[in-house]
Amino acid sequence: MIDPRLQVLRLVAAHGTVTAAAAALNYTPSAVSHQLRSLARDLDLVLLEPDGRGVRLTASARLLVERGEELLARWEEIRAELAESEPERVGSLRLCGFSTAAAALLPQVAARVRAAHPYCTVRIIEADPADCFDLLLAGRADVAVVVAIPALPPPSDPRFDQEALLEDPLDLLVPANHPLARRSSVSLSEAAQESWILDRPGRPLHGLAQAACAAAGFSPSVAHEAAEWDTGAALVDAGLGVSLVPRLARLPGGYDITRVPLRGDPTPARYIRTGVRRGSSRQPVIAAALEALREVAAGAARAPASGPAPVDTAKR
Repeated sequence: MIDPRLQVLRLVAAHGTVTAAAAALNYTPSAVSHQLRSLARDLDLVLLEPDGRGVRLTASARLLVERGEELLARWEEIRAELAESEPERVGSLRLCGFSTAAAALLPQVAARVRAAHPYCTVRIIEADPADCFDLLLAGRADVAVVVAIPALPPPSDPRFDQEALLEDPLDLLVPANHPLARRSSVSLSEAAQESWILDRPGRPLHGLAQAACAAAGFSPSVAHEAAEWDTGAALVDAGLGVSLVPRLARLPGGYDITRVPLRGDPTPARYIRTGVRRGSSRQPVIAAALEALREVAAGAARAPASGPAPVDTAKR
């Protein structure tokens, strides 16, 4: 077994404060501090030093984290070998993902894994993309599905194995009686003069929409801000503006709205990828989940834009 205190130090290194590391681990700050003091005492090393309101790892602590990554990855590989040697062993799988993935992809994946491994306990955790990687590091999740945003660890991060999963194109959402609603596809520039309904500033879809509009040669005139799919759909239905919605997003029923596919080079899209702890992808249930994700994502990629579907209330 790998000393769990090494995992605690790893999270402090990632977050820069004991409090943030404690939140990621679901510990109290005092429990984290106690484990770090215990590790430092056993190794006869100074691991942390004050740095403003946070802490900074000493050179010894940084070396310990760096070499610890190799140990942790090897431990995941050993766990995979052990699981492969006892395929009948009852296990568990924890899937985490941002809201659209949690609604559109993960339920099908969980059902497939349970069908293939009937004694496996499968749990789904809805979480923001950045939180998903914290869940992986803390050992509270095994597979993450995230939308690529700048704040995430890069694909080269040695702590994780990441894989591109799905390109999720954006559709233009308009009232059903809008002139563009009758079109099979439109370029984003054709909506340049419209009033726009965007996500709140600072959230991933807001930045994606602004970048897409800028690439199309205009800055959107933002009339309203909506953080929930049902709010955005209601505003579009009322004729208060148009919006962008990812193809995977499930919209609420009861609104007279139309999704119109966008065309362009490139077509505005979100990019979705998976992440697991480095070395863990060979564990049977994790491998089954990744394979199921590829299959479900391939089916979703072939699906055409459609009208309102069951609600996905958290827009992320």
